[in-house]
Amino acid sequence: MKPFATLLDRLVLTPSRNGKLKLLADYFRDTPDPDRGYGLAALAGALDLKSVKPAMLRELVLEKLDPVLFQYSYDYVGDLAETIALVWDGREKDDTTDAEQPRLSQVVTRMNALGRTEVRSAVRDLLDHLDPSARFAFLKLVTGALRIGVSARLAKQALSDMSGKDVTEIETLWHGLTPPYVELFAWLEGRAEKPVLATPAIFHSVMLANPVEDGDLEKLDPADYAAEWKWDGIRVQMSSFVGTKKLYSRSGDDITGAFPDVVEAIDFDGVVDGELLVGGTKRSNNPTRTFSDLQQRLNRKTVTAKMTEDYPAFVRAYDLLFQGDDDIRAKTFLERRERLAKIIEHAPHDRFDLSDLVSFTSWNELDTLRKAPPDPVIEGVMIKKKDSPYQAGRLKGLWFKWKRDPYNIDAVMLYAQRGHGKRSSYYSDFTFGVWTETPEGDQLVPVGKAYFGFTDAELEILDKFVRDNTVERFGPVRAVRAEKDFGFVLEVAFEGINRSTRHKSGVAMRFPRIARLRQDKLPRDADRLSTLAAMIDGGED
Repeated sequence: MKPFATLLDRLVLTPSRNGKLKLLADYFRDTPDPDRGYGLAALAGALDLKSVKPAMLRELVLEKLDPVLFQYSYDYVGDLAETIALVWDGREKDDTTDAEQPRLSQVVTRMNALGRTEVRSAVRDLLDHLDPSARFAFLKLVTGALRIGVSARLAKQALSDMSGKDVTEIETLWHGLTPPYVELFAWLEGRAEKPVLATPAIFHSVMLANPVEDGDLEKLDPADYAAEWKWDGIRVQMSSFVGTKKLYSRSGDDITGAFPDVVEAIDFDGVVDGELLVGGTKRSNNPTRTFSDLQQRLNRKTVTAKMTEDYPAFVRAYDLLFQGDDDIRAKTFLERRERLAKIIEHAPHDRFDLSDLVSFTSWNELDTLRKAPPDPVIEGVMIKKKDSPYQAGRLKGLWFKWKRDPYNIDAVMLYAQRGHGKRSSYYSDFTFGVWTETPEGDQLVPVGKAYFGFTDAELEILDKFVRDNTVERFGPVRAVRAEKDFGFVLEVAFEGINRSTRHKSGVAMRFPRIARLRQDKLPRDADRLSTLAAMIDGGED
């Protein structure tokens, strides 16, 4: 564990991308198999490790420490794993050396071999024999909370830097291999041939778009680009080969079981990229429904017949990666789309349709269309270079996303909670509300939560307000003073809004963020729930 723990410590303290890349490349170069493979899997979010509930960890540490002292320590540190790593009284033998600590591969193998009744004693034993740094790494791994500013893409780029291999080649292989990636490292180091995928019916890393920023489009010729509507669903990938049919989310999660109606309809061999939506395809003439409707189908291992009937899912196809076992990602966008159109046209059902191209001759014309799309479930446009290949990652200049301008409301801060990592000492997660009329008079009702959008300087202001104006505590959450003539008003921006039966307010926002601190306004000036309802009603007309 020691080399991996040291890597995590250094990554946390290294803000620059190039600095992180060097640390990662050095770790992959200097660490033996299979430890480096499990380390790579952990960093890339691909490590399958038996999880441990935070409640169990609390129970274990309270066997050794006074509860009040632990709570004071936790309040000060702000992170459960770090607190336990620091206060745990272990490694009592003076002759215990770093070399005698278990290796990462040994920890992974041991944890995954445990029966349900063996987990507690094994975790206790490991914490006893690890130093604080390794304890912290171990606890982050088993709680699934490894947040150190390293993405899967950055880890793969480090493999490229270490080996000289193109990162696109590594991306192409990635989801066909499993930890500890011994064959991958053998190829990267020139000790073996490039691994061969057994089937293309696996998840392939998706191509991503860059948000349009000021000045981006001015440098580009509209004639070189095609545009599509950006639908408010979730990005998916349909993979089918020799009877194996799979549906994956954009991050590679297998969601086949949640959408049997879509998977059973796959009647082609290949890999298709598209948007998962609820409602009806263009062929069915039924309207596409909101993201709130789609949420009824998400995060379910299985679904009932009634669920598939009430919320019929379909895929609006964007791109074709494989046609049969023929990898066509190197071909142009227009050529891939032409092949995709033929596949979709021959589908004998209404579970798939083809994303429409948006006709435009200038960026101003496309801007006008973006601001007033023909369907409320459209959240903007996608802009794709006509001759672009399909390459994993977010490459500059090939694909862009240009969303509709966000909605904005003024809301009142109601609750606050501490953040994680470098924000663990600050109240940085804020629940906000708007006014609604009740028989007892106007009251604030929560409508959302946001934890980004503000600067470090603004965070200092928000944190101070919370500490100075706490009126009640609910565990880690503080309720703050919020009255008509006293409170903190936040300007909140969000991408969309839907009705929701799961929220007391009856509404659900998409991607809310704090746009501005409105210290110039009193809470009485904040918006009302009827304003948000009107946004929904206006969007549905």
